[in-house]
This record gives sequence, C-alpha cells and structure tokens, in this order.
Amino acid sequence: MAYVAALGFPVPRIYEAGGTDLVMERLDAPTMLQALLCRSMRPEIGAALLLSLHRQLHGLPPRLSSDPDARVLHLDLHPGNVILSPGGPVVIDWRNCAEGPPDLDLAVSALILAQIAADEAHEMAALAGVVLMAFLRFAGGGPLRDRKSVV
Repeated sequence: MAYVAALGFPVPRIYEAGGTDLVMERLDAPTMLQALLCRSMRPEIGAALLLSLHRQLHGLPPRLSSDPDARVLHLDLHPGNVILSPGGPVVIDWRNCAEGPPDLDLAVSALILAQIAADEAHEMAALAGVVLMAFLRFAGGGPLRDRKSVV
C-alpha cells in the first residue's frame, strides 16, 4: 500500500506500520457495493470506475519484478473493496496483491463478479451480472492471453 500510495494510487493513509500491526486512515464513506445496492450508483458507472482503478493501478511500475510487462496487481478489486470517499474512490484490502500481467487482475475481478452473478439464489445475482457484463464490455483485453506466473 505504501508503494502504490507513493505513486499516487488512492489507498488509505498509513500512519504506522510494524510487524503485523497497521494503523491507517479510517474512511467513513460507503463502499461502491453499498452505492450500487442502494442505487445511488448505476451499475455501468460502477463498472467503469472499477476499470478506471485497474487502469490507474496497472499504469504503475512493479516494485520487485524485472519483467517489463509486469504491473502491480490487486487481485481482489471488486465493489466491496472500493470506498467512495468525498475525495474520490479509495481501494482497500491489499492482502492478495502481487505483480504480474494486468489481464490477470482484470480476470480475477470478473471472476469475483461472476461467482455472485452465477448464483441465481444470491440476492445480488442480477446486479452482479449487470456490473460484470458492463465491466467485460469496457475492459476488452484477453485474460488468457498471458499465462506467465505471478510474482
């Protein structure tokens, strides 16, 4: 988080980090998921914002990888991990982050949405399906194009 924050990516401010302890900014704002559920955000807008965050993140150079095509990957970027703060969206939950091909990150986000959309009994299935279809339409790309390992 500190690395991407230093490069301008929107994450909570980190006040103190040591061992397994992390003290960071508290954000009292709805998540994108909450905004989608209460219909204060249209699914297409949510999908576009999700893709915009991916593109911004994937524009950053990797911290460790020497692969020129590798980028920072969140690997859990979905509407529940985007806080809609007054200053703009902020991405949380970085425990799965890695470096690798950007299309992998897009595929993981699509898969997370698809898991909900495919469960017809899930109360958010229809909404997830609409967000997923818009996300895929906007993203283009080829999630299976680059099968390199992730750092």
